[in-house]
Amino acid sequence: MLYRLTPGLVLRSPWRPYFPRGGERVLVVKAPQVFPPSHPTTRLCLELLTETLSGNSHAWVLDVGCGSGILALAAAALGAPFCVGVDLNRQAAEVSRDNAWLNGLADRLRVVQGSTEAIKVKFRLLVANLPVKVQLEKVEELTRLAGPGASLILSGFRDTQEEELRCAYEAAGWRSRRRLTVDEWAIELPPEGSFTWAAWLLVRED
Repeated sequence: MLYRLTPGLVLRSPWRPYFPRGGERVLVVKAPQVFPPSHPTTRLCLELLTETLSGNSHAWVLDVGCGSGILALAAAALGAPFCVGVDLNRQAAEVSRDNAWLNGLADRLRVVQGSTEAIKVKFRLLVANLPVKVQLEKVEELTRLAGPGASLILSGFRDTQEEELRCAYEAAGWRSRRRLTVDEWAIELPPEGSFTWAAWLLVRED
């Protein structure tokens, strides 16, 4: 497995050798099939994450539903001093911890198995790549975990599913700063009625 996630960030599996070119950062990731780091929504989140941290590398970062940990790992690799990945799935939490050790980032990345309700600190940057139903359930909780002036990266939904989510976040005091989309090829039209995945960068109105 070898993916160029962003122009300066390459992802490889432990058994796939790769020699980085000038300025590249390589992340070594064990990724079970159920947590694929190459999904289009992961790439959208990584693009927004890279842009956001380029001007705010001292932000504390929370990755909700971390899966294999790729977003939290990328944040730590990009300079974020303290990152937390949280997932209800035990296997996801174990894989994320292993990946933090593989990349020498365990000192800056903590992984929690369980719900965000167990987290009491606030973060300057939050990332949630989750299905739209879960996103809607998490609006109040993610807002609670956001510090003053926080940014929030969301994905995991199609462009046909955006309106209800947008209304919920606007009501919670967030406003849109950036929106990205990508089309995913498929033989049949997905149940959501669109081939287009979307991702947002929101900012807190304090």
